[in-house]
Amino acid sequence: MTGQFGRAQRRTTVSRAGFLRLLGGATAATAVPGLLAGCGGGSGGSDGKDLKMIGAGSQEAGLALALDQYKQQHPDVSINLSFAPADQIQTSVRAQLAAGNAPDLHAVYPGNGSAMSMVQISKAGLLADLSAQSWTQRIPTGFKGAYSNDGKTYIFSPGTSVLGAVYNKKAFATAGVEPPTTWSELIRVCETLKRKGIVPIALGAQTPWVTQLINYALVPSKVYAKQPDFDDRMGAGTTSFAQSGWRDAMAAYLELQERGFFNDNPNGTTYEQSVSLVGTGKAGMAIQVSAVLDAFRKAATAPDDIAMFPMPGSDVAAENWIPGGIVVGIGVSAKSKGLDTAKSFVEFCAQPAIVGAWAKAAACVPLYADGEPDVDPVLKPFMPYLAENKAVPFMDQRWPNAQVQPTHFAVVQELLGGRNTIEGALTKMDEAYRKTS
Repeated sequence: MTGQFGRAQRRTTVSRAGFLRLLGGATAATAVPGLLAGCGGGSGGSDGKDLKMIGAGSQEAGLALALDQYKQQHPDVSINLSFAPADQIQTSVRAQLAAGNAPDLHAVYPGNGSAMSMVQISKAGLLADLSAQSWTQRIPTGFKGAYSNDGKTYIFSPGTSVLGAVYNKKAFATAGVEPPTTWSELIRVCETLKRKGIVPIALGAQTPWVTQLINYALVPSKVYAKQPDFDDRMGAGTTSFAQSGWRDAMAAYLELQERGFFNDNPNGTTYEQSVSLVGTGKAGMAIQVSAVLDAFRKAATAPDDIAMFPMPGSDVAAENWIPGGIVVGIGVSAKSKGLDTAKSFVEFCAQPAIVGAWAKAAACVPLYADGEPDVDPVLKPFMPYLAENKAVPFMDQRWPNAQVQPTHFAVVQELLGGRNTIEGALTKMDEAYRKTS
């Protein structure tokens, strides 16, 4: 790589297929001890200045930029940065943390709800406390639950990602359609794209984390717009997935499939393939988080071919809400031999100028700014929703355990494969939500 990314130390991006090849075909859980030995935090240099860091693929543009800036000011520090797909972060790095040989710095998911979430791994004593760093005082009150557990801050993340439709402007122009603002308009846009021989919505449901995104895009309008305290009611046991607008969201998800708006065999299509479909204009759009916009831009003929719009979940435009969640961040392994140096890197990243640069590179809204935030232009259609408090965190960030999210992945794949019903899927999610361990 050249330019702003060219100075980082031995930076590599590991595809999902490449990661699995490293595993030799074994499951991540059974192959962990030798897999990322080169990223082991326990094997850092004795002077604490030879560190390993592994990020999620969606962090590459922003995290690499931050590291390059840090390296210019700290030439005596070596941080070996590599990246892995989200599903491998959730399995391999989590197991390495438990084994005591994790990278010094690594991706951490905000809030709760997954095996690599801040709450889950901080409860296990595997994350270093960052509360003494001054930037933690600038975290907006509404977002503190994504960064902190039991009053202590364990993760740095540069800001808020939105979720909506990433679309190819040339494909839309070919079909003569514009971004829709209601559900009925979305259906008409998809019908027109389909008639023009363009796949309306690329869906890479073979990659587990992708399965959740259409529900996440629809649930704000179908659940939270009508019941803003839904998460509190879930926690109190006075409602359930099966008794809520989640049923309508899943029905709408299946309607898109039944109308033939997805690519063939979504359960056999990967995230990377869905990105390629949109980038090349073979598909009109994909429902995705803004944090991965860089991948779509790289897949397109020109970066400006790619834009985003909020996915409408209602037939009344004013009743549409959006999901907006703190993006995947970084944490410091509690067992890092370079603890002080690793923490200094986090503190460097939390400077407003670096927060803004990382957030822009990751196409998210910065956590805080000294002055007016500089956001990626494609995010402008989402800004009114944030300003009008018509945005809710990604659903899993309020789930009480790490069981609901993988259950959600699985039931969506079952629904797409005709192996479950909406009733059965929601029942499984409710059972997972009530688990205490």
